[in-house]
Amino acid sequence: MTELLFRDDAYRREATAHVLGISARGAIHLDRTIFYATSGGQPGDAGVILRKDGTPVPIATTVYEVDKLTVAHVPAEAANLPEPGEKVSMTIDWEKRYARMRAHTALHLLSVALPFPVTGGSVGEGEGRLDFDIPDAGLDKAEIEAKVAQMVAMNAAVRFRWITDQELDANPGLVKTMSVQPPRGQGRVRLVEIAGLDLQPCGGTHVRSTGEIGAVSVTGIEKKGKMNRRVRIVLE
Repeated sequence: MTELLFRDDAYRREATAHVLGISARGAIHLDRTIFYATSGGQPGDAGVILRKDGTPVPIATTVYEVDKLTVAHVPAEAANLPEPGEKVSMTIDWEKRYARMRAHTALHLLSVALPFPVTGGSVGEGEGRLDFDIPDAGLDKAEIEAKVAQMVAMNAAVRFRWITDQELDANPGLVKTMSVQPPRGQGRVRLVEIAGLDLQPCGGTHVRSTGEIGAVSVTGIEKKGKMNRRVRIVLE
């Protein structure tokens, strides 16, 4: 199992760790990591792992392996890989991470502006989209933008807390996403709260306040089925 440092501090850019091993695909397993692993519509982090002799190992992406409990750091090249037990340091591509943090939090606000079941979504670098189960059309871009802008201007605090799997089962209304279930497996589930606005299970990385998101534009509303509307946003 990999200790997920990013869940407690999404702003941490550097850390040290020990190598647990190298997978059959050549991915690096560490005992702890600041790299976010692909899940919940958010891509895995890129960055660099630095070996003890100073040799850099560029990381192209990060994914989960072994029942989603171990994080695999996928190198850009299958060379100069560290040895099991070796102490290494790591640095994430902060520009990409922060752009995704802003976008992910903005999508939570979008789910408040449009209080319908979410059937899918993805987080990009300063952009993203959510799919909603909406029975009819008539969504207005300007109206959605105005609602999101109002919440951004509140500069509401974004914080997290943990509940047990049993507590989540007793409160199914907390889950907005129909296609993606909250990350489980450790006996507890992480809730992300935007003060006074939103509360939902989420394992992703977020900014500390809505004011960090900045201006949000709705760039498209697409019909993806009889009761499915895709709403795309871009951050300025």
